[in-house]
Amino acid sequence: MSDLASVGIAGLAVTSALGRGCEAQLAAVLSGAAAFSQVNRFDTTGRRVTVAATLPDVASLPVELAVTVADACTEAGLGRPERSSTPLFLAVHGDPSVPAQAAGLAEAAGLDGVGRVYTAACVSASSAVAAAASLISRGELDRAVVAAGYLVESDQYALFDAGKALAVDGVARPFSRDRQGLLLGDAVAAVVLESGRSASGRGHRPIAELAGWGRAGDAHHPCQPAPDGRGLARAIEAALGRAGVAPEQLGYINANATGTMLSDAAEAAALASALGPAAQRVPVSSTKSVHGHALEASGLLELVITVLSLREGKLGVNAGFLGPDPDCPLDVIIDGLRQLTAPYALSLNSAFGGANTALLVRSA
Repeated sequence: MSDLASVGIAGLAVTSALGRGCEAQLAAVLSGAAAFSQVNRFDTTGRRVTVAATLPDVASLPVELAVTVADACTEAGLGRPERSSTPLFLAVHGDPSVPAQAAGLAEAAGLDGVGRVYTAACVSASSAVAAAASLISRGELDRAVVAAGYLVESDQYALFDAGKALAVDGVARPFSRDRQGLLLGDAVAAVVLESGRSASGRGHRPIAELAGWGRAGDAHHPCQPAPDGRGLARAIEAALGRAGVAPEQLGYINANATGTMLSDAAEAAALASALGPAAQRVPVSSTKSVHGHALEASGLLELVITVLSLREGKLGVNAGFLGPDPDCPLDVIIDGLRQLTAPYALSLNSAFGGANTALLVRSA
């Protein structure tokens, strides 16, 4: 990773309902221990579903973001001079306070202001990663901090519940037959992306390489993906093409799969289109089965977990699985822990409105 075009992941930090820190995330994912429980953060009286993956001792989102960004910068070995030339890319739910929140977060961390803010629903964080990586690969930035956060709250919870998108049985079952919907979850994460030249110049070894990224839309429906998965397929093809990686070189796919009937089937179709025969051989799981859907923060939480899995060389179980769905003919990890057999992994995300992202990472 010595050339300017390479983009490394220099540091990361994460908190979710699985716990605080990387070890807690990895332990839960590898064991398949889901974090769903009764919601006590707000009143769920009258709701169809009363379960989510929430951390009991969580602070406010601005406080959690500030701690997480600081931790990621520390792990990356960024001192005050490096931070002062590093912009923040932030992914959060959109409201009028976001610009001030982003500016305050950057100032508190000693960063060089706000590069961009993303409020593009469930591809917010992954879009921020792709945008920052593009700027770094072109030599326009040495590094960037990408942060994202979502804490389960009453308004979004009510919308998903009213729309009958939440699993009434209280279990997220990605790619499984009889899956009944998604479940929401807390997540706050931050990563430091850095060019190979910059990292080498300060003697820092990246945790992993962000080898490729792709973004594409399908414009099919405001809330439903194109059944053939064409938008996600194009994003996957772009990520692989950028890195010059063949489908056969993939060792793992951390799928977007939320546990809803339409989106999981569309994602399986996208994988078949983009990967060909390899789609049935590459191990696949959705870590949403243990930590839930973190909306704007999902892409970053899942990228972090994918990187941790690569570093450990182990792949976790797709929890909640009841049996195969003929519309999802994939090698879903349901038979216990697996060993990683190839150095590349994809982390996929999709959002309402037909937006799709694919992030390709390679073990260091």
